[in-house]
Amino acid sequence: MTMPKEPTMEPTKTKLPSEAIELYNEFIHGGMSRRTFMTRAQKFAVGGLAASAIIEALMPNYAAGQQVSKTDDRIKASYVTVPSPNGTGSIKGYFVRPVSADTRSETVTKLPGVIVVHENRGLNPHIEDIARRFALANFMAFAPDGLTSLGGFPGDDYKGGQMFNKIDRTKMAEDMVSAAVWLKARPDCTGKIAATGFCYGGGVANMLAVRLGGDLSAAAPFYGGVPSAEDIKKIKAAILVHHGELDARGAESWPPYDAALKAVGVPHEGYIYPGAVHGFNCDATPERYNKAAADLAWQRTIDWFNKYARG
Repeated sequence: MTMPKEPTMEPTKTKLPSEAIELYNEFIHGGMSRRTFMTRAQKFAVGGLAASAIIEALMPNYAAGQQVSKTDDRIKASYVTVPSPNGTGSIKGYFVRPVSADTRSETVTKLPGVIVVHENRGLNPHIEDIARRFALANFMAFAPDGLTSLGGFPGDDYKGGQMFNKIDRTKMAEDMVSAAVWLKARPDCTGKIAATGFCYGGGVANMLAVRLGGDLSAAAPFYGGVPSAEDIKKIKAAILVHHGELDARGAESWPPYDAALKAVGVPHEGYIYPGAVHGFNCDATPERYNKAAADLAWQRTIDWFNKYARG
């Protein structure tokens, strides 16, 4: 399928040079120690900006990025532990449903489900906020924590990244499959589920499409790794891909993925967002966040899941 033409979009607005953003991306992907990151960030301390201010600007601010409060009375949320016999034993996650009048009666409205998968740092507050946003869009959402076997997200992204690198990736993948199967089988689920995720989680959304086949209705990976050519043949879910134009590796992966999905007859679309960097959807990291791209990608995702995973 040919990539739809994008509307004109303002580039990511930033006070820092693009090299600083790339430095942060290298840091969060495990490419350097915290000390090295802080040392290298100091070279951008020009024009009156102190090194401490630069580092603070690059690091996540979850309170500032929150869109839906944990205490919002429109949702009902809890932490649930799901068995994962083929993975690390079990996986804990954040489960959210919208509150509606029928929850006060014996009949609970069945809803389609969405698996929301974090980046390579575990289930941080931003991903929990994404799950709550899906609940307000009238889905039930489950955001599993891949760090469960090591005690869960530690409250610090850097430490979370270090923990992430210690977990067997094959077993963590099985944990994510178990989470999806659990969500689909819930009595309050319609039996239709979708998957989305960011960076590592985007790759997991693609992996779930491969592993679950027809049991997954749709997937919307954000800047995620692409399955192998042989695995793409197993996909049945409708695929919606999001990449930032300035995230070269991700953007370059779309044309061959597009061609492979077309070859197997899978409904799919892909978008490259002008001026957007890797991580453009994360409003908790304002130096990477591109509001125009994030808002458009979110609406497209909701529309996609409504089309392919509802009813």
